[in-house]
Amino acid sequence: MSTNKELLRKGVKYLTGALPLMFLGPSMIYNAFMNQHTNWHYLVLGIGIVACLSSMLLIFLGLKIIMKGIFND
Repeated sequence: MSTNKELLRKGVKYLTGALPLMFLGPSMIYNAFMNQHTNWHYLVLGIGIVACLSSMLLIFLGLKIIMKGIFND
């Protein structure tokens, strides 16, 4: 039972794409709540929420692909 190295690489690419979003999203949400006196805080909050949701989606897909590569699904 050998592992599929191409699927492992693809899964790691997804996880490396999610890594910056994991830090960018919460910091943008924090920034939006700290700057509520400006008119742009709704836009920044929306972008932060989208970044957090994208991070969660990329992590889920990356782990799913890695598991498929390890266990030859």
